[in-house]
Amino acid sequence: MSEYQYYEFQAVDRPLDEEDRKALRALSTRARITTTSFINHYNWGDLGVDPAGLVERWFDLHLYLANWGTRRLMMRLPKRLVAPADLEPFLRGSDLARVVDTGEWLLLDVHDDGEAPAYDDDDAEGWLAALAPLRSDLLAGDYRLLYLIWLAAVDSGLARDDALEPLAGLGPMTAGLQAFADFFRIDPDLVRAAAEACPGALEAEAVRSALKAIPEEDKTDLLERLVAGDPHVTAALKSRVRRAVSPASEAPDRELRTASLLRSRMSAIAAERRAAETKRRLDERERQRRLDESARRARLEALRRRGEAAWQEVETEVGRRNARSYERAATLLLDLKSLAERDGTAAGYDARLRTLRERHASKKRFIERLAASGLR
Repeated sequence: MSEYQYYEFQAVDRPLDEEDRKALRALSTRARITTTSFINHYNWGDLGVDPAGLVERWFDLHLYLANWGTRRLMMRLPKRLVAPADLEPFLRGSDLARVVDTGEWLLLDVHDDGEAPAYDDDDAEGWLAALAPLRSDLLAGDYRLLYLIWLAAVDSGLARDDALEPLAGLGPMTAGLQAFADFFRIDPDLVRAAAEACPGALEAEAVRSALKAIPEEDKTDLLERLVAGDPHVTAALKSRVRRAVSPASEAPDRELRTASLLRSRMSAIAAERRAAETKRRLDERERQRRLDESARRARLEALRRRGEAAWQEVETEVGRRNARSYERAATLLLDLKSLAERDGTAAGYDARLRTLRERHASKKRFIERLAASGLR
């Protein structure tokens, strides 16, 4: 199998101008370059430059995927919205992610060298689009992406048993969170366990009160940034409201779960899932059995109405002297046997079958087919 590497970069906050695109084209003559993206893949060779450098200079998101199992997601985050101290509690003890401080930006780099999964090359292009909303959520103060990074450490066994979850739950899952869990191959049962609890919801009245409490000068500043086209003004406002509201909305008696408890719950969910799947298979098997039995009864009833014509059909099929005809004849004889047993005429059926076997004794393949069907 040949190598396959896929690189995708996306500009969200600022589109690429002509000079940017020229500089990127100098790096690759075969890449697809637009005002918002740079996409390339290689079956031999690679990009030849450090993706982190491209992200720091031009892009807000980067995704890398290789068919030997390596997966990478990078996000460029403005420090005025996300501080290193906001990220550190989630990443402590994790080998999956690191944060690089470039001065103006924080680069969140999530990197996994897992075993190679089975996938089609065409599937690579859909991942970044599915994951992109997580950056906006993170800038707006929704840190559940970081919870998933911590959860990956739990899944890999790197988190200590007594390590507490960094938020009061993961749920409710969004499409972006699910895509992240799938992309980095976090155990689905562990994700379900974490999502059974949810951080405190932002109540509408609490949000309204938080908005009213913003000083007039700050409101004016936010509106000016909105008019100026600041791409981060919405995230800044959401983050500010979330910080104001979340402490009040958190249930005071909610206890954070440990890594050990989540692993135990994962095992329980896996057992429940297997039991449910076993029941589903048994139910399906029973449903199919009832359908088959119903069809068999209808077939036998139709056979009864045919009377002597059914035996004549057996003779016709045997007379064709080929394997498929012998198969059809044997199937018909089995149905006639079942009908005879049901009607209490098995002795008469056995006599006719012996006569049939004697009359066609020279047809060795037919006799073998009867024996294989238990018609002796």
